Amino acid sequence: MVRQMRRWVAVLAGTLATALLPLGTAGPAQAAPKPAPAAVDITGPGLSEPLRLRTETQPAHVVAVIDQVNFLGRTGLAKGPKAADLGPKYTVVVLAGETPKQTYDLYPKAVGGPRIYRPAKQPGAGKTSAGWFLGRLSMSETLRTAGVPLERQFDTVSGGVGGGERVLPEDTLDPAKDIDEALGELQHLLLLNVAVMLTITVGLAGIALLIRRRTR
Repeated sequence: MVRQMRRWVAVLAGTLATALLPLGTAGPAQAAPKPAPAAVDITGPGLSEPLRLRTETQPAHVVAVIDQVNFLGRTGLAKGPKAADLGPKYTVVVLAGETPKQTYDLYPKAVGGPRIYRPAKQPGAGKTSAGWFLGRLSMSETLRTAGVPLERQFDTVSGGVGGGERVLPEDTLDPAKDIDEALGELQHLLLLNVAVMLTITVGLAGIALLIRRRTR
C-alpha cells in the first residue's frame, strides 16, 4: 500500500512539473541549425556544362577537390607563370548548400607543377587577397577522378612537397620491375663482397709468404 501511494505521488509530481514548466521557466533553447552541406562546381575545357559534385551523392570527390584548395595561406605570390605555361584552367567554386562561398582557378598541367590562383573578389560580398599558390601534385588525378576530362599520366604517393605528394611515373610502380632491380642490386653487392674477400685473402697470403721467407 505504501509503495502504491509513493508511486502515485511520483506520477502526480511529474505531471505538475510538466504542466508548470512552461509557466515558470523559459523553454529549452532552440538547437543551432545544421550547416549546409559542402558542394563543388567545376567549369573548364572539355566540360560542356558545370560539373556539379554534391555531398549527398559524391562525398569523397567533394572532400578531395576541396582538399586541393583548403591549405592556402592568406597571401600568395603576386605574379604567376606565363600564360603560355599555365595550360588548361578549371574554375572551382565551393558552395555551402547551393550558395557559392569561394572560387579558385586551378591549373593542373602548368609547367613546373600545378598552380592555383585565388581571385581577390569572391562570391557575394566576400573579398580576400589575390595570389598565386603552388598546388598539390595530386591535383590532375583528383580532378580526373571527379569527372574532369584529363589524361592520366602519373600516379601519386604520399611523402613529397607541394601539398604532401610526389609524382612517380607509372613504370616505377611495377612490382616485377622493382623485384628484378632489387635482385640485380643484391647480386652486384654479393659479387663485390666476394671480390673484396678474395683481395684480402690474396693480400694476407702474400704477407704470410713474405714473412716466412724472411724468417728462414
